[in-house]
Amino acid sequence: MRPEKLTHDAYTVGWVCVLECELNASRALLDKEHERLTAAENDDNVYLLGEMKGHNVVIAFPAVYGVGAAARTATNMIRTFQNIRFGLMVGIGGAVPSPSRFKKPFEDIRLGDVVVSEPKGDHGGVIHYDMGQRKADGKLHKRSHLNKPPQCC
Repeated sequence: MRPEKLTHDAYTVGWVCVLECELNASRALLDKEHERLTAAENDDNVYLLGEMKGHNVVIAFPAVYGVGAAARTATNMIRTFQNIRFGLMVGIGGAVPSPSRFKKPFEDIRLGDVVVSEPKGDHGGVIHYDMGQRKADGKLHKRSHLNKPPQCC
């Protein structure tokens, strides 16, 4: 059976995976895959299109690795799929700070957990991996952070 082909506007959920293992795991979660569509000019992302629980999902994978790969991937994805309403960064969370599971077992972050950032005050809710430093007292010293998400809808 040939995969269904939808239009760019049919996709409302954007999903970014930066590592190939994340892309492979994400692919396994799709209920069905859709036929590929052409990307916008200067968009070098690789896209996997499909459906999950009735939602049309775009899974984006960067063509180029490095600092800012996720931001570039999301920007390109929104340029190509302009009807996206929800964005997810799906990954292994290798840089999420976690207290020792022996000291605070209910605050331990494990593979499979969902981590949601929340902007507060002048803080955007997300710290770029090289913009924070764990001090000897265990507290995270923030040198900088990413901007707050834009106001939506």
